[in-house]
Amino acid sequence: MTAKIIDGLTVSQHIKERLKIEIEDLIKLGITPCLATILTGDDPPSLIYVNNKQKSANSIGIKTLDYRLDKSVSEKELIQIIEKLNSDPAVHGILLQLPLPDHLDEDKVINKIDPSKDVDGLTFVNAGLLISNHAKLIPCTPLGIMELLHYYDLNLDGLSVLIINRSNLVGKPLVSLLLEKNATVTVAHTHTKDLAHFSQHADIIITAVGKRESFTLTAEMIKEGAIIIDVGTNRVNGKLCGDIDFDKVEKKAGYVTPVPGGVGPMTICMLLKNTVEASKLAS
Repeated sequence: MTAKIIDGLTVSQHIKERLKIEIEDLIKLGITPCLATILTGDDPPSLIYVNNKQKSANSIGIKTLDYRLDKSVSEKELIQIIEKLNSDPAVHGILLQLPLPDHLDEDKVINKIDPSKDVDGLTFVNAGLLISNHAKLIPCTPLGIMELLHYYDLNLDGLSVLIINRSNLVGKPLVSLLLEKNATVTVAHTHTKDLAHFSQHADIIITAVGKRESFTLTAEMIKEGAIIIDVGTNRVNGKLCGDIDFDKVEKKAGYVTPVPGGVGPMTICMLLKNTVEASKLAS
């Protein structure tokens, strides 16, 4: 058996084409979707992420505003910028690039974003709406994973899903999204004992650890034909890779996402989708 590759680049391109049409229709109505990005400091990966998000947004017709702040920016100054963007009706989405410098209270700052402009879906309001199945703006990586599963017509009803991550960015939102599709969900984390016991019985494994020096999902840890979604981001000998031992897992799994080219492109694509959704909510 060789797994079918879940191609995030292809799926994201299909979605972007649909978004372009939606944006053209919105512009005809006098609404130009606008995304404001805020970057604090000069962390190289964060710079790359923000540049890619701006470029992708512009490529489909979303207007962007770019705020780049010194890493010493005060919490008060940062919140003032967010409040200014909250009150600007021409701005539909606000993206605060994480992580923030250590002296800033991440939860406090994130929750200053108007929930209707929270295109990362991370405010407490949007997290609560997600749990109750009423969210309009959903965290981008989990939403991207669900779009991939939908595109490949993978019915989740009754399937056993193992999530190896319990973060607010990935694991926790996925629980709500998967339960809504009638999957049976297990969450594993650093304190889980005998991970292989859970992974060997899972129909779907979603792994988002990103610590290749201490964790690799091997072929022995999965069952034949399992669907493997790899959200991990690691560099090994200068090469980007995920959490899984890809070459061996590919020979045993039914479906698998590559790194790069799997979940990554979908995360940015869902940011664009959320921005368009926010612009429609505001109209």
